Amino acid sequence: MIIRALILALLIAGIDQASKWFVLLEVMNPPQVIEVTSFFDLVLAYNTGVSFGLFGSDSEWRPFILAGVAIAIVVALFVWLYKEPGKLIAVSVGLISGGAIGNVIDRFIHIGVVDFLSFSISFLPWRIFNPWPAFNLADSFIFIGVLVLLYDGLFSTPSKGNK
Repeated sequence: MIIRALILALLIAGIDQASKWFVLLEVMNPPQVIEVTSFFDLVLAYNTGVSFGLFGSDSEWRPFILAGVAIAIVVALFVWLYKEPGKLIAVSVGLISGGAIGNVIDRFIHIGVVDFLSFSISFLPWRIFNPWPAFNLADSFIFIGVLVLLYDGLFSTPSKGNK
């Protein structure tokens, strides 16, 4: 299962990096806002923090600290997969790890994580996060991986060896 998760993680990181380079070199050259639909735009943003820009700063140590945390989480996920092998867990670990690796690469190549997908959720009655903070494919893969992990934890039946 670890090999499958690792292959998936590398594939996800590759897809993420390819999408970011395409956006940087072809779509956002020069940077602009491209309205795709009434609720979806392509934008160019660099996130120097974590989710929603939290903990962002101009510290020279920031990329190393955030990358270190992400790598520690990836290692912990693979250790967990080693101890609790399962197909859904392997998919989840691959998706989360691939997204995390894609964003770690950005922290060292760019001034922050490259975000380019922007949704407006104006149809909701409240105006929190309108537009929603820009994100990228890595963030989407991480989110899907977490959903798969939740599904596995809530709905999968434990094997006979587990209590």
